Order: sequence, then C-alpha cells, then structure tokens
Amino acid sequence: MNDTALIAKPETDLAATIAEIGRRAREAATKLALASPEAKETALCAAAAAVRDRADEILAANAADLTEAGRGGLSPALTDRLALDPKRLQAVATGLEDIAALPDPVGRVLASSTRPNGLRIERVSVPLGVIGIIYESRPNVTADAGGLALKSGNAAILRGGSESFHSSRALIAALGDGLHAAGLPEDAIQLVPTRDRAAVGLMLKMSGIIDIIVPRGGASLIERVQRESRLPVIAHLEGLCHTYIDGAADPEKARQIALNAKMRRVSVCGATETLLVDRRAKPMLPPILADLRRAGCELRGDPEVLTIDPATAPATEQDWLTEYLDAILAVRIVDGVGGAIEHINRYGSHHTDAIVTEDEAAAERFLREIDSAIVLVNASTQFADGGEFGMGAEIGISTQRLPPRGPVGAAELTTYKYLVRGNGQVRP
Repeated sequence: MNDTALIAKPETDLAATIAEIGRRAREAATKLALASPEAKETALCAAAAAVRDRADEILAANAADLTEAGRGGLSPALTDRLALDPKRLQAVATGLEDIAALPDPVGRVLASSTRPNGLRIERVSVPLGVIGIIYESRPNVTADAGGLALKSGNAAILRGGSESFHSSRALIAALGDGLHAAGLPEDAIQLVPTRDRAAVGLMLKMSGIIDIIVPRGGASLIERVQRESRLPVIAHLEGLCHTYIDGAADPEKARQIALNAKMRRVSVCGATETLLVDRRAKPMLPPILADLRRAGCELRGDPEVLTIDPATAPATEQDWLTEYLDAILAVRIVDGVGGAIEHINRYGSHHTDAIVTEDEAAAERFLREIDSAIVLVNASTQFADGGEFGMGAEIGISTQRLPPRGPVGAAELTTYKYLVRGNGQVRP
C-alpha cells in the first residue's frame, strides 16, 4: 500500500489511517533494525540523488506552500523557515549524504567486561524502534528526520506542519526512492497524510506502536505534547539564546560574534535573542549596536543601554522572556560574568548561550555554571546545529536534562541492550 491510498481515505477514518501507518511502521522497524550499514548508506545516497532529480517538483510544491502561507498571513520568520530555494535544497541533499557518511550508530559496543565467573557482558547500541516526529513549518526537517531515523535503524512517522504539507510530501517521495533503491521497506519513513491536528493527539496515544515522540516547534506544541503524551518525549523547547560580552572581550570578536549570532539567520532556534554586556564593556557597545542597526535589527534596551544609545527602544520584562525569531534584539547591561549567569539561568530556555571573553577564568566559570544544553566560548550561538557538530543533521536541540541533551543526531536515536555470553554458568 502506498501513501496515495492513505491520502484517499476520508477524514472520518483518521484513526484507522493512523493505526495503519503505525502497523506498517512497526513491521518496517523490525526489518530496518537488521539492515546492514551498507544498505542504509545506499538508501541515503540514493535519496540525496532523488532530491536533486526531483528538485523542480520539490520547489514547485514549496511554492504552493508559500502561496498558501501568504494567504494565511504567516509571519516573516516562519515564512523564512518554510522557504526552499535551489541552494537550500542542495543543502538538504548534501545533509543526507553527510548522514550516510557517518559511522553506523547501531551495534556499537558501549561497554564490556568479564565477570569473575567467566560471563562476558557487553552493552551494545540498538535502534529505538518507531519514532514519531512532530514539527512545524520547516520542510528540511522532513529530510533530516527521515535520514537520521534511517541511519539509526528506526522507522519514522512524521507529522509535519500544515504550512509545509506539499513540500514534505515531495521530500518523502525522494526518501522513498532511496529506500526502494536499497531494497529497504518504504514504510520505514511515512508522512501523516493529513493536516488535521487530531492526528497529533492520536499519535501521542500510540503505546506499543510508537516508542518515542520528538516534538520540534513552538512552546504551545511542546506543552501539548508533554501534557498529552503517553509516550516518552525528547523535548526541543524554544531557543531563547544569549550572547554575553565580557569586560575582557576582544572588541573586534565581540562585534563579529554579536552580529552573526543575531542576524545570520534570525528564524533559527540558535539565533541570539538577548545580548548581555558587562558594565566594563560598555565602550564596546556603540559599534555593536550600530552594526546591528545597519543590518536591519530593531533594538530594545534597558535604561542603561538607552543612556548609551537613545535611539534604542525601551525593553520590558517580557523582552527578556521572548524568542523573537525575527530581527529584534533585547540588550541589557549586567554586572560581570556573575550577572550574566544569573540572568541566563533565570530567563533562558536552557538551549544555547555564549560568552565572548579573553579571560580564561571567566570563560570556565560561564561553561561550568550556565545550565544549558550548549554553551560556547568566543563563538556564535548560530553554531547550535547538528550539522556543525559533525552529526550530518539533527532533528532538534533537546533542552531537557535527561539524555539525549543538545543536538539529537543518529547516535542519540539509539538505546542499548546487554549481550551476555557464557559457557554453562549457573547461579549458585
């Protein structure tokens, strides 16, 4: 059965449709867990080739999504996340090839020991099983999530955002081409064929079919999934990221990092939303603000910032709590690294935070005391990306304290089991 047959089902049969997708995914997961590294690599490379071969089809589907989004009044930031162009589509294909080139995460011996009685015990990585991935707007997540699930030997049920419905269907077809080319079950990567939000609720109740849920989107989506799910959740919360300019920062590094961290791409979760500046670093602030303003950034500052730059708009308490995903930046003066740490741990989302400093002690304190999944020294927060971490891609940045934490790549989509080999031992 193919997805066209599923799409033809009436909405009243939604529960039956989701159940059928789950059944097929469970069967595919059993086969995929035993697939060789070579077969998975072949599938991923063939999928990348299919993305390039189907480029016109995928871009046309994306154009349809953008047209509908324009009619629906989608925000500029979300529209940017939704949009594909030849360069971004090439990056999607390259990402699949990067995933293919990674070491196989399945079958790794994570620990081994031999007991005094001669039992040999190994802890070995294995796939999770069936992963449900719920995400908003970004069609590239369809390829990233499908590719990472395949590499890690998991079947994936993808529920993309309604805005990217056409784009995701076109990308799923390319992934299916890859699975077919490698002789792997095409049901290993399936897209929920409806925009009905009730499908999310059904997925969250699929105990015994879906092994883990990965939500990627705004706070309302994450809250709903965590509230309703009967399944384990890997949470990707909003990216309320900070860059702190220390008094011992190199002024030129501070300018370059602050501008890139905010304005390289404002719609990604690793974009800096609040700039914190050590009171000792106030002389560095005017050129930094000038750079940002020239790049089209709206600035909102605390009273001390306004005395330095009267053109800056006054910030409110809500600004320290806001993930703008737009060309807007909140700026605050703080008392040294301690003040920055206090602000970030109070207002941040435990996603990604950076310090700019030449003071090694300040850097180490920041690394040690900031309670975030990713903490950087003298680098842009925009590096919060699985591809930049050498993972090929990621399906989100996990902000929870339990593992996996940080970028969730193929290796993070495995669990483990114990293999015990004996020679007739019995327990006394």
